[in-house]
Amino acid sequence: MILLDTHVLIWLDTADRRLGRKTRALIEKQWAESKVAVSAISFWEAGMLTERRRFRPAVPIAEWRVRWLDAGLLEFPLDGATLVRALDLGVLPEDPADRFIAATALAEQAKLVTADEKILDWQHAMARHDART
Repeated sequence: MILLDTHVLIWLDTADRRLGRKTRALIEKQWAESKVAVSAISFWEAGMLTERRRFRPAVPIAEWRVRWLDAGLLEFPLDGATLVRALDLGVLPEDPADRFIAATALAEQAKLVTADEKILDWQHAMARHDART
């Protein structure tokens, strides 16, 4: 199971060249096995980026979410246990969305696909994949 960081989902949606060839192949392979997910917070974060005009989906964010879910993307909800787990992530950067995404990956035992260097450099046993490769 892989869990996409918000920016990776956006890169996938927009065919952004920053998404690496190996990562695209990994996503395709996992997609075929219904093993590609995001944390529910990623849709909120994408909506915030839309409001700030840093992301322009072709449809309103609520419809964008439904389209991804209908296409087979899995969505992991945030529950109390995951939110509390996000408190115990040590020196991980204080961005709440990053913490919730990392906590979701840990809770679901999923490999986090991200290009966030702070998360990639974080000294933790959580499985990660650099989305730029």
